[in-house]
Amino acid sequence: MVSRSQPTRARSPEAKRAREAAILDAAARLATANGIRSVTLTDIAAEVGMHKSAMLRYFETREEIYLRLAAAGWEEWSRAVREQLADVASDADGNHPADALSGPDQAPGRHAIAGLLAESLVARPLFCDLLAHTPMNLERNVSLDNVRSFKLTALAEFAAVSEALRRVAALNPAQAGNVVATATAMAGALWQMAAPGTELRRLYESDPDLAHAVVDVAPRLTDILSALILGYRAGGHKIPRR
Repeated sequence: MVSRSQPTRARSPEAKRAREAAILDAAARLATANGIRSVTLTDIAAEVGMHKSAMLRYFETREEIYLRLAAAGWEEWSRAVREQLADVASDADGNHPADALSGPDQAPGRHAIAGLLAESLVARPLFCDLLAHTPMNLERNVSLDNVRSFKLTALAEFAAVSEALRRVAALNPAQAGNVVATATAMAGALWQMAAPGTELRRLYESDPDLAHAVVDVAPRLTDILSALILGYRAGGHKIPRR
């Protein structure tokens, strides 16, 4: 039962934005605690203290709510990881940090960059969950206008991170884009496999016969990205520029 008093309908644009923010915050809290898959529109309405029918004035579906959160997640992650990559560039020797890290045998450099990307994603569990659910269902039960808005945001942030990575890691644009695509796609997939904080995870960790099912996302993703960067630097996978 919802014990909170029902809020009145937002009348002004400011009040509407505040109500939308409250709904998004509630959806984020529930998904962080229980996973996106388990959260219903009714759950979100109850968390906010609204009737479900009232909440539909602000968002038509739960997918629209989480797609909005996914767009915000891309913006926040992109900003943070670009700042971290800029720090890597400023800490490198000389005036050309990418050159300092560009040799195929420079394991510390490429491993550090891979670790930075992996850790930046793992530090954002809700974003990892959103990355997995966005293509599977969040883009499916919303208007085309909402999908377009989300895609424009995600693509812009993807391009910004790719460009920052290209400058630091001595990759060409296509290669940098592939590293970012691999990082975000694998973060979403590995997060689902890891099932952190769930009964499945506790089962995997308690049964020796299931030890192989325990996925530690950060080191595995770091290894994958490190190998990909190393391969590109070694010249083994040349991609034509578009």
